[in-house]
Amino acid sequence: MKKSILILAFLGFIAFGFSQERKLPIDTTITTQHNATINGASFSYTATTGTQPVWDEMGKPIASLHYTYYTRNNIKNRANRPLLISFNGGPGSGSVWMHLAYTGPKVLKIDDEGFPVQPYGVKANPFSVLDVTDIVYVNPANTGYSRTIPETGKDVDRDKFFGINADIKYLAEWLNTFVTRNNRWRSPKYIVGESYGGTRVMGLSLALQNQQWMYLNGVIMVSPADYKVIRVGGPVSSALNLPYFTAAAWHHKALPPELQNKDLLEILPESEAYTINTLIPAIAKGGFISDAEKNKTAEKMAFYSGLKQKDILDHNLDVPTAFFWKNLLKDKGDFTVGRLDSRYTGIDKKAIGTRPDYNSELTSWLHSFTPAINYYLQEELNFKTDIKYNMFGPVRPWNNENDNTRDNLRQAMAQNPYLNVLVQSGYYDGATTYFNAKYTMWQVDPSGRMKDRFEFKGYRSGHMMYLRREDLQKANDDIRAFIKRTANTGKSAKY
Repeated sequence: MKKSILILAFLGFIAFGFSQERKLPIDTTITTQHNATINGASFSYTATTGTQPVWDEMGKPIASLHYTYYTRNNIKNRANRPLLISFNGGPGSGSVWMHLAYTGPKVLKIDDEGFPVQPYGVKANPFSVLDVTDIVYVNPANTGYSRTIPETGKDVDRDKFFGINADIKYLAEWLNTFVTRNNRWRSPKYIVGESYGGTRVMGLSLALQNQQWMYLNGVIMVSPADYKVIRVGGPVSSALNLPYFTAAAWHHKALPPELQNKDLLEILPESEAYTINTLIPAIAKGGFISDAEKNKTAEKMAFYSGLKQKDILDHNLDVPTAFFWKNLLKDKGDFTVGRLDSRYTGIDKKAIGTRPDYNSELTSWLHSFTPAINYYLQEELNFKTDIKYNMFGPVRPWNNENDNTRDNLRQAMAQNPYLNVLVQSGYYDGATTYFNAKYTMWQVDPSGRMKDRFEFKGYRSGHMMYLRREDLQKANDDIRAFIKRTANTGKSAKY
């Protein structure tokens, strides 16, 4: 008798539990109402979170993308209201980072420098740009709650999603549908991308224009990753790291007194000028540089980096960033410094080595972001699901071939006189350094005829510069001013 009861109970458990598939509807929305006080103004807003399909050429759904869309209520003329479309990077990163720490109406419970605070959760963001623009945060395929259809297996056509050009193509099509569904065709539109998202939005600027006939007012690149510079090696790629070395060493008080006693913004132009005018040519000479010039260059690099001259010579002037993270503080307590934000420090198993054991900043961020996004979407936005939120999703291998995104942005700007660009970077970012971002900006338009439509803003923090409260306010104010300056100008789009 007991055996029969157990069998029936087990079958019931199967029927009502494990037999149900763990997946989201491919097209659904949940809407909630909220209030905020932002930039001194109190207002109500609507949060819509849900999924929208990606279709193939035959109209068959091949993915479902999760998004969260915020609109300020009581707007009489939505056509004049800007729309900000937000992506993070990775590739493979969910939109959680800028959503819950930068431009959105809620931000993480963290301290003023960006470190986790328990109990985990969110709090009001008094600096959000929701006062001046509606915002949609998009999770590309396999990030956040977004998934390909089917989720795994040989039937997934990975070539449609997981590469620079594929990513741009399907997201442009998806955005066309989103803008149409939400009646935002007349609105001034902006796209913002962080890290790899910088590459993404450079490419999207032209794809939206030439494939979807959707013209933008602005492209915002936050700590952009430009694959024509990063990890390619060579004199330019290597030398461009020096101003970042200067900034990180200054923060940790590791520079010679002659530099350390000055303000950061006083010494960075010095380091930048040396990089462009002297260091790139010196490294370009390779093994044919004279011993005298090599030693003089290493001495100056040590002066601007806080590293030992011998270590620089041992690397033939080509110092990997990983070596810097491991060895900058070798004589100051054997701490490592963070890759994405070198204000963070870590502890390795061994003091000796060429790279840190782990990324101290990323572990700190995952510490606070993961519980916050899971709580926020489920409890405050009422989006209930058993699906795991992918902070970093399975998108690799990723196809980086035929990357023309830098020229895509140039062409989009040439065709569209309304299109302006804002670049934002943290000085202590060692992954996509601020000087790399400046260099990318300089290279987009070699003619210089459109340089008055580019703007660079730097901050005293790292990759996610908005985690530091002072920079959260400043960076949002910079976006707010950029949007106000470039939206609905009333002028004809002509040269």
